[in-house]
Amino acid sequence: MTHGSIIGYDINAKMCQISYYNEKTQEPETVDTGIEKENNQIPLVMNYYKETWTYGRQARRMSTVRDSICVEGIWECALGNRKIEVDGQEYEGVQLLADFVKYTLNGFEEIESITFTVPEKNEDIRVLLKGIGQKLGVAKENIYVQDYKESFCHYMFNQPKELWQYEAALFYCDEDVIRAYMLRELKNSSQKSRESFVTVDKVADARMEELEAVYPVLHVEKAKAADEHFKRFIQSVFNKKMISSVFLTGDGFENNWYPNSLRVLCNGRRAFMGNNLYSKGACYTAQRRKEEQSDAPVYLDETKLTEQISMRMRVNGEEGWYPLVSWGNHWYESDRQFEVLLGDTEDIEIHVDSLVTGRHLVEPVSLKGMPDRKNYALRLKISTFFSDEKTCHIIFEDMGFGEFFAPSGFRLEKIIELGGSNGQFNSLS
Repeated sequence: MTHGSIIGYDINAKMCQISYYNEKTQEPETVDTGIEKENNQIPLVMNYYKETWTYGRQARRMSTVRDSICVEGIWECALGNRKIEVDGQEYEGVQLLADFVKYTLNGFEEIESITFTVPEKNEDIRVLLKGIGQKLGVAKENIYVQDYKESFCHYMFNQPKELWQYEAALFYCDEDVIRAYMLRELKNSSQKSRESFVTVDKVADARMEELEAVYPVLHVEKAKAADEHFKRFIQSVFNKKMISSVFLTGDGFENNWYPNSLRVLCNGRRAFMGNNLYSKGACYTAQRRKEEQSDAPVYLDETKLTEQISMRMRVNGEEGWYPLVSWGNHWYESDRQFEVLLGDTEDIEIHVDSLVTGRHLVEPVSLKGMPDRKNYALRLKISTFFSDEKTCHIIFEDMGFGEFFAPSGFRLEKIIELGGSNGQFNSLS
């Protein structure tokens, strides 16, 4: 194949950027568009001319051709489930976005795993991009969607630990706004968990009129004012914080208008600048999930589960409490099925542990009514799904045992009510 089969795909209303996992270097690499100053970003635009579609920069160039039709606003139309009229014919916005993604990924012969990363995520965006991923032929369970904050986290997990030993700062800048984000490690109240948990907070933002004059053309006096404004902004963000590293991203940092601010940023810490952090972070996520790696810290935000549901099992000869539902996942992505062989017991214990309160609950499940068979001849299918953000359904079904025992029809459903709004992430500190 041309590149690799594990993809991180950064997409927003203006552009996309693609990183792929290089098996030789075991690191993500960003697809080279041949134009360094544009940071390997592909404009999210298409052009129609004489029954032929082009995309990205080629579409921009074609827009100067007479009678060609430039199609923009594709992202917004796809999210709004709206149609776009081109040359007297209507096209679904969702289909145009799917075509754009397909065109940009033509260099990859086969995609095994893909993570889309977006500025902000909601259920509509998740469903939209999951559907587009399936149109590419990627299995549903190998398509992930995360926001920029989570991509920043996964990028940092794969950097030397000294870069996020304390807090790590991310500054985003475009033509009129600067935003500051901070990655930090969370304390948790669960004594059962040995995992570490992190989050990313937006800690400040500021609209700066001076930036309009220095982006993209540098205006000397305005640049000095913007530099002074940015320096004060940094000092307010860093006040009494231990910062290990700083990352600058966004088109607004392209011109060197902030020399004094840079000295503050680099005072006792390392600073980095680049615009492919999100696509690389998404690529790390795709690779980690494909390989089912679980050694990295768990990323939490206000949309993630802070409770874990476990059952005692023996897996690969090791007995322990294994999660049926893991904290750090979204409730709508926690459906799963697996089979177990049941020992000599009529009851199962389910444990529910909270990161927020440290509370440990034991939920007994009676299997009275199951057929009486010898040890390990009872094969159970266990299924989990959520009907809403705090209601988990666990279903136990007798699957029989090959040619020896037919399924008995036994089926039991256990409903577990989680903390919901009382146990949300924002109670963590």
